[in-house]
Amino acid sequence: MINRELLQPKSIVVIGGSNNTHKPGGAIVRNLINGGFDGTLRIVNPKEDEVQGIKVFHDITELPPTEMAILVIPAKMCPDTVEALAASKGTRAFIIISAGFGEETKEGAKLEQRILDTCERYGASLIGPNCIGLLTRHHHSVFTKPIPDLSPKGVDFVSGSGATAVFILESAVIKGLQFNSVWSIGNGKQIGIEDVLQYMDENFDAERDSHVKLLYIENISNPDKLLFHASSLIRKSCRIAAIKAGSSESGSRAASSHTGAIASSDSAVEALFRKAGIVRCFSREELTTVGCIFNSLGDRTQGSLKRFAIVTHAGGPGVMLTDALSKGGLEVPKLEGDAANELKAQLFPGSSVANPIDILATGTPEHLGIAIDYCENRFDNIDAIMVIFGTPGLVTLYETYDMLHKKILECKKPIFPILPSLHTAGPEVEEFLKKGHVNFSDEVTLATALTQVTKTPAPAPPEIELFGVDVPRIRDIIGGIKDNGYVSPTIVRQLFECAGIPMVPEMVSTNKDELIAFAEKVGYPVVAKVVGPVHKSDVGGVALNIRTAEHLALEFDRMMKIKDATAVMVQKMISGTEVFIGAKYEERFGHVVLCGLGGIFVEVLKDVSSGLAPLSYNEAYSMIHSLRGYKILKGTRGQKGINEQKYAEIIVRLSTLLRFAREIKEMDINPLLADENNVVAVDARIRIEKD
Repeated sequence: MINRELLQPKSIVVIGGSNNTHKPGGAIVRNLINGGFDGTLRIVNPKEDEVQGIKVFHDITELPPTEMAILVIPAKMCPDTVEALAASKGTRAFIIISAGFGEETKEGAKLEQRILDTCERYGASLIGPNCIGLLTRHHHSVFTKPIPDLSPKGVDFVSGSGATAVFILESAVIKGLQFNSVWSIGNGKQIGIEDVLQYMDENFDAERDSHVKLLYIENISNPDKLLFHASSLIRKSCRIAAIKAGSSESGSRAASSHTGAIASSDSAVEALFRKAGIVRCFSREELTTVGCIFNSLGDRTQGSLKRFAIVTHAGGPGVMLTDALSKGGLEVPKLEGDAANELKAQLFPGSSVANPIDILATGTPEHLGIAIDYCENRFDNIDAIMVIFGTPGLVTLYETYDMLHKKILECKKPIFPILPSLHTAGPEVEEFLKKGHVNFSDEVTLATALTQVTKTPAPAPPEIELFGVDVPRIRDIIGGIKDNGYVSPTIVRQLFECAGIPMVPEMVSTNKDELIAFAEKVGYPVVAKVVGPVHKSDVGGVALNIRTAEHLALEFDRMMKIKDATAVMVQKMISGTEVFIGAKYEERFGHVVLCGLGGIFVEVLKDVSSGLAPLSYNEAYSMIHSLRGYKILKGTRGQKGINEQKYAEIIVRLSTLLRFAREIKEMDINPLLADENNVVAVDARIRIEKD
């Protein structure tokens, strides 16, 4: 629980506060004093009489009632201290800096549980243990540096790691990113990242609160809670970016199907973030760069950022930025016509206005202002402006950066300042940042982060697409399955029929004559596949382009001799682009749905996108469009593309089926064959696991 005593305490006691500012107990007192805490600050230390100018209490029994306590003492002393403060001093908020709890030993976990039980019994908030503290505009209850500039419109930052939080703050401060609050949750015994988001969501005030949230997550203990409150905040005009650490494929369990091998926990995280509308980042630099992008956007929508003008006085960085934006699917449109000619006439000879707009190394602050004005008012094919301006040390840049400051305030289009001369023009950059701006010192890092921002979809609607899906029949079929494991092709077909997923005509039988009759009915050529082995191709259990009854009979006889064969399936042979849809059930997350190129390419290339069931049509389209091989699906080199609408429809229908069949733990449809008219499932398997 998060209460008033934690956020706005009238009195704080530091248990273990000291004069040694090189240790946590002394550093946290220093930060509270320097931060201007306007309540009563108390210290408990049995060995000191005065700490940093504050009279010391030698024992907690001497304390008057105190609303919040910060503990910087050995772990074994913390449970009794919390109990005494809560019971006799009315303390209702605790920040425990100390380590040595559940993150280290079982005994430590017992101590941690005792603290939690006490806090729950007295209705007290608990941050930590094993954290750097809590930093707000009201109190600086952290022992670390740097202390960033704090502003009501700054960033709310929540971190599952104290050390990482410090390094992220270092990255942010250099860029000029301001903060509203910094939460280090440590072990998160009572208050985790999801709980902080819940509080921010349920108490959100659009006029008062920050609209930007940055997260560093090491464990998602409650995905549903994170999804609900993150997407709710984003719908309330907030922006959220996050790093999720510890999501490598090596952490996923081995699985028997293609989907199981690909759908690691990272796929679940990717799917969750996509559904919530969270911008996913993979490094400290990227996270803080995205935070600065959010800052630069203000109230503008991130979906409107497609076309960029680059104003520079150095050709090379402009070229690198153009390349990086284009690689991310963003545009640097050519500027031409009367307006471009007018602009060129106002710059020095040799300047270029094609985009990038190069005003040359000799360009003046006035030239910079003119170029920005044209991008703002005359070029309708520009959504945002990027300004690259540094110095080789021959001149100062105060006037140039004053001009940039003025234009950022005047222009409706967002301006992204790229000021690379952090050493040579350090004082000028520092003065620019003090005016409330941010700086992107590297143009390629900015372009990469912008790509992530613009490709992140809006939060998905909570409604489930039920049209055309027979949920009662799905439950009847699942209920009738007695054994765990892979179900028969007949059951697969029945489930797909309930969901409206088209399949190629097929028959499964142990009778050769029946299969020959079926082949003659649907027409040759046909495909024969062994039933039983999971990986048919690996055991020679697939025969293509069978054109005669004699050939089919020979293949039947051969396949029935394959180990574990139980029958043979015959399908009408069709052609098209091979695509893939799969799903895997992840504990706590639910079903992760995957799509991508089909056949062996799904394993070799691993070019897949993930979504969290149930999916909306917008989510399905976003998954398809984010594939590296999307150009193949769209059509290339004279080949027609696939029917994206029907592919998306199958993805959505499959996700609805899974929503009502949690017993399905893995599913592969590999391949589906797609052309400009239809998308049809050719080969599929489903693994059921009941409790």
